[in-house]
Amino acid sequence: MDRKNIIKATLVAGLFFLALGGWLLHLRIHSLVKNVDNVIPLISGIVSVFCLPLLFWFRSTVSSAYTINGFLVIIGTITMSHFSFATFQDPLTPANIILKTTLADISILWGKFAVGKALFDLEFLKSETDVAAKGRFFRYPNMGWWWAHLFALATVYSLGNIFWK
Repeated sequence: MDRKNIIKATLVAGLFFLALGGWLLHLRIHSLVKNVDNVIPLISGIVSVFCLPLLFWFRSTVSSAYTINGFLVIIGTITMSHFSFATFQDPLTPANIILKTTLADISILWGKFAVGKALFDLEFLKSETDVAAKGRFFRYPNMGWWWAHLFALATVYSLGNIFWK
């Protein structure tokens, strides 16, 4: 196995364990038996743990895996942030924000995104100088594309929550 494949295998294993840890944490907190709405995170977890590592392994499916992974992270970030805002009752202090919200869970998600981005870059960047072209920050697969989608989906989710209660 060459150096690139060793790095790839390590990153895929990291992605698997981050996804597995987050999924098991979610299953422990939000049981499917208690609320049938928890089926969506259950399916997202199955996709993250079992499908994404496999998709990231093959060059022909890396772009699909990168996109699916990114949108799962964005959707998870938005819904967990909403849950934190909706259920937060303690005084607003830095310690309470860090320890009594879903910030730790969201951090796991963005760690999973970073591993997915590293796998995508490992597969498609030709050299260290092959970076995003100037003026193309908001084009796929650059980070601006993800930030724009995070902002847009969060806005739509928020407006939907405000107007369609």
